[in-house]
Amino acid sequence: MSESQDQYATTKVQAKDFMSGWLVALIIAGTGLSLPTLYLGSEIALGLGLKQALIAFGVSTLVLTIMCMATTLIGNRSRLSTYMILHFSFGANGAKIVNFIFGVTLVGWFAVALELLAIAIKDTALSAFKYTISQELIIIISSLLITITTVYGIKSIQKLANIAIPILTVFLIYILFLTLNELDSVSQLFNYVPNRSDMTLFQATSILVGAAILFPVLMADFSRFIKTDKQSLIAVLGIAIGTPLALVLSAIPSIQTGEVDIIKIMSAYNLVIPAFVLLFISTWVTNATNLYSATLTFSTINEKWSFKYVAIAASIVGTLLAMLGFSSFLFTFLEYLGVLAPSISAIYIIHFFFISKQHYDLKAIGRWKYDALLSWIISSIITLFTYQEVFQITHAYFLDSFILGGVIYMFLNRKVIAL
Repeated sequence: MSESQDQYATTKVQAKDFMSGWLVALIIAGTGLSLPTLYLGSEIALGLGLKQALIAFGVSTLVLTIMCMATTLIGNRSRLSTYMILHFSFGANGAKIVNFIFGVTLVGWFAVALELLAIAIKDTALSAFKYTISQELIIIISSLLITITTVYGIKSIQKLANIAIPILTVFLIYILFLTLNELDSVSQLFNYVPNRSDMTLFQATSILVGAAILFPVLMADFSRFIKTDKQSLIAVLGIAIGTPLALVLSAIPSIQTGEVDIIKIMSAYNLVIPAFVLLFISTWVTNATNLYSATLTFSTINEKWSFKYVAIAASIVGTLLAMLGFSSFLFTFLEYLGVLAPSISAIYIIHFFFISKQHYDLKAIGRWKYDALLSWIISSIITLFTYQEVFQITHAYFLDSFILGGVIYMFLNRKVIAL
């Protein structure tokens, strides 16, 4: 198999496969138009009101953008995947531990998207055809279709999504126009006060950071294919513009209608069927991508494992989680992800710029890098205490994770950095 056919899993991307940063930005922005992201935008807007929701959207996007700017340069300059980059900072065995965390996270997202897709199908059948379908049955059938797509036909469904996602964006903008047209004044949106909510601005911001925290960590997987540094920074616009746009496009109609479920929102405008078709396609490909990425990640733990059987096993676990109602734990899941993941970004940023001096030697990968693992474990434990509010450092635990991971790692490597 050629390097390009296996997506340069363990080698550097060659110039013949370079692409524009604008194209990558569109790909990244498209991932935001999935049911979980739209659900988050709606939940936060209804929980906080539009004013504070916009602040949460803005602050979380700023944090993620800054982190992505650093990791996108690493991918562009090294031309290596995140999986290989983690080898240099954590060691071959240490990278497997980190990748296991990522794999579990991706299966969690698979479960959430699967459950929300099943809810959308059930609501559509009830709203459009007055027919009730078992949600568990929908989850099983949807999971089966997505798994088959992942194993055999993900490329074709991705091509379909490249058409459907831009159309969905225009469609959501049209819904936004209809919503604004119904208002006597835009101030109605900003004056909205939630009836009752335990959510705080800080919690909302943390949840949003947790929801997209894998982007900074995995940004190198995208930017390694981009032509230049400048173009790779352009790709970050997919996060900087695409993510808040998706959140706003779901938030405003939710405040107007009082609904979190996107299908019920569309029902208010008599647009259930076209909305469902577009959301179904975009969520199908997003979830196929989640399962594909999870399978690749778990496959790195043991190269003898068959891709097909790992995909099936991951799908079964995700399906069971969806049937058990995993989406009800989504916010807690994302908050804990905000504890574990930011320090990983900090560690490999520091390793690339200050320890390896922006040069990776593929022949110099060790089995274990205890300094990185120790930094990650200590920073995660301390951050867990700040998350539980036992004590505070920055009052933003995801920043605690990032800063602590970086500071501890730099301290343990102070002699090397000083050279």
